[in-house]
Amino acid sequence: QVQLVESGGDSVQAGGSLRLSCAASGVTSSGYCMGWFRQAPGTERRWVATIYSGGATWYADSVQGRFTISQDKSKNTVFLQMNSLKPEDTAMYYCAAILGERCPNNGRDSGTYNYWGQGTQVTVSS
Repeated sequence: QVQLVESGGDSVQAGGSLRLSCAASGVTSSGYCMGWFRQAPGTERRWVATIYSGGATWYADSVQGRFTISQDKSKNTVFLQMNSLKPEDTAMYYCAAILGERCPNNGRDSGTYNYWGQGTQVTVSS
């Protein structure tokens, strides 16, 4: 049973930084695709970033250059470092996992993920 637990969400002012964590347990596959998504009230869940177990990363245009996704395999944890935060970054952030040897469409499609965390709230005030 794969479980994902996010943490690190908080309320910050615009221009600030946060680091989100996604701790995974029960992952038995050596290959995996981990993604971060976010959802603001009244909107669809949107893709933010993806990291493949081999190290490749992909980012949505809206966060490119400001957010960095990384992983610590020894701790089974994926991170999302968020810098230069903007009010429009306010959302519930979710991590998700696909177990396997590839990230379909660079992990952009929420429907391809098998496992999801419960989310962590990020609020950015102007």
